[in-house]
Amino acid sequence: MALRRPALLLLLLSLLGCRLLAVELTSSNTKPVVQEFQSVELSCIIKSTVTPDPRIEWKKIRDGETSYVFFDNKMQGDFVTRAEILSRTSLVIKNTTRMDTATYRCEVAAPSDTKTIDEINIQLTVQVKPMTPRCTVPKAVPVGKSASLHCHESEGYPKSTYSWYRNSEPLSPDTKPNARLHNSSYTLDPTTGTLVFHAVHKGDTGRYSCIATNDAGFAKCEEQEMEVYDLNIGGIIGGVLVVLAVLVLITLGICCAYRRGFFANGKESGESYKAPAKPDGVNYIRTDDEGEFRHKSSFVI
Repeated sequence: MALRRPALLLLLLSLLGCRLLAVELTSSNTKPVVQEFQSVELSCIIKSTVTPDPRIEWKKIRDGETSYVFFDNKMQGDFVTRAEILSRTSLVIKNTTRMDTATYRCEVAAPSDTKTIDEINIQLTVQVKPMTPRCTVPKAVPVGKSASLHCHESEGYPKSTYSWYRNSEPLSPDTKPNARLHNSSYTLDPTTGTLVFHAVHKGDTGRYSCIATNDAGFAKCEEQEMEVYDLNIGGIIGGVLVVLAVLVLITLGICCAYRRGFFANGKESGESYKAPAKPDGVNYIRTDDEGEFRHKSSFVI
């Protein structure tokens, strides 16, 4: 038993020595989040190595495509003017854009170590503030009819959620707890920005606006007026009756005009005309050199 202990000790020391000779990476933050146009540090730290000058590479992986960020001790592509290496291995990106959202891989090659290569992935998220949303509000809606209000923007990241306001007061997705909205019947979808009134009331008249919000900020569209008006049923019926009365009068007028002969057929008048009778004893003859008719008298003896 005593002979086995030195052997186990030597084995442990051997394994420990191999671990110490292996290059190993770590990071203080593997999922950094930054707002657009700000700077961010992608942390890559060499935890252990015996190689005095290991080779450092950074790669960007986005939409399944891999490209170099730092290679052969130089920045690559559009990172030349807006990125740099910090503390030998970490990457700092300045003036980030939405296109910088991607997975970045830090790779270290250490030839003198027993494990010569190690890598670590950093998932960068660049948040983008919403743009001013486009709001669509109907100008006038009759009482009892449905009305749809729309609010949308497509620039923000993460995707925006939407909230509606009437006369600067927020509209809750649930109208029951709010006594001021007891006459309203609507559906509000915060993910699509659609506000639907199933049957509008006079109390729904007001100035409507929408706010798009995400983790990077918010944006608001201008207020738009929606008027809810009563339908004048009596006026509509009266207008229909007036139109019918006018049509009846026009029809009667046309019938009377026909009876009095104001629309007599010109063809019949032409057919009633009779040519004058030819006098007895007169024949109409046309000669070639005269080019017109002349008459010749004949006498019967």
